[in-house]
Amino acid sequence: MNNAALQALTESIACDYFNRSFEHRAYFNRYLRTTGGRYLLESHDIEVNPKQYEKFGEEALVDIIKHELCHYFLHLDKKGYQHRDKDFKILSKHVDAPRFCAPLESYESRANYVYQCTKCATEYLRIRRVNTLRLRCGKCGGKLMDVIDNK
Repeated sequence: MNNAALQALTESIACDYFNRSFEHRAYFNRYLRTTGGRYLLESHDIEVNPKQYEKFGEEALVDIIKHELCHYFLHLDKKGYQHRDKDFKILSKHVDAPRFCAPLESYESRANYVYQCTKCATEYLRIRRVNTLRLRCGKCGGKLMDVIDNK
């Protein structure tokens, strides 16, 4: 799928689910990493992560576009367009837009650090490094130590 096909798909979803027309651009942004899509407040464009389409197909793409169109139409109507707003929750439920997209990688595969409690031996996976002098085990309060440091 290319940007022209994505634009056409977005326009048809806007018509079918929202009974409104989409007047701005929708395009793939290959630099998106942790999100399925993004609505840009300044330009009103919608960016979509192409990896979501490659891995999960057109059905996932439709869900992402519905979610971003909720932001789009609510923002243009000067209503609550953020995830926590009541207007957003109502509209996304009405059009069956999911709150999150499926992750491309599991947390376990993205984790670079493993910490273990010295008391109860509970292991904690973390993507980012943590300060073991400040943080303690959530179960017993014991000290944490580095087990694996993949970076």
